[in-house]
Amino acid sequence: MNKYSGMSIYESQNTKGTEAQKNEKNSFIGQVQLVSFVTQMKSGGSIMKKHLMMISCFVSLVIICGCSVYKATVDERNVRTIASDDKIAVTVSKRFFDDATIKILDISADCYNGHVYLVGEYENEKQKNKAVKIASSVEGVKSVTTYLLPKKKGDLCGTSDNLAIIAKVKAGLVKDKEIWSTNIKVKSVQCNVVLLGIVGSKAEIHKIVDHIKSVEGIRSVKSFLKSIK
Repeated sequence: MNKYSGMSIYESQNTKGTEAQKNEKNSFIGQVQLVSFVTQMKSGGSIMKKHLMMISCFVSLVIICGCSVYKATVDERNVRTIASDDKIAVTVSKRFFDDATIKILDISADCYNGHVYLVGEYENEKQKNKAVKIASSVEGVKSVTTYLLPKKKGDLCGTSDNLAIIAKVKAGLVKDKEIWSTNIKVKSVQCNVVLLGIVGSKAEIHKIVDHIKSVEGIRSVKSFLKSIK
């Protein structure tokens, strides 16, 4: 028993899990609303897009420290590493925005333990290669891994389909109490699901992938999940 709180270690972890799942649901709703808003703004021209990106980068920089403290309770990385990873991801995204070759809303950047993952679509090889070059040049980056697909005209999988897939996958993961879903980032590119994050074991990774493969509408699943065991 914890003599200060009167709670056992199990109860304390269970409480954290419950709180984390609530935060995960709220975070997911916010993500869907943001993506929906961004989709609507795409037709607003380059000025609107520029303002939107500036706001996004500013907010990301402001919340890095606050998010790092929360993430430490559900992530095996220490607070310093999480903060460094968040800073790298924001820096890469900002440099994408500053580069005329790359469209920030088409390629996202995430970072785990200094390893950057670029996920999204590109219009030509020049754009793809430039994205990798920019990400590699950021201080602290150890490697760059990509899941980038060429854009397809007339693809039956659109933005709404990708959002629906993300919603289904996230909802299923949150319901499964054996999966620490707050550690997992779910992305969908042309109805292909991409998973990023750090989980407890390889067995958990297999369970997550098997669960997602059963979701209707998904073309494929690519897992970049890492396990601590």
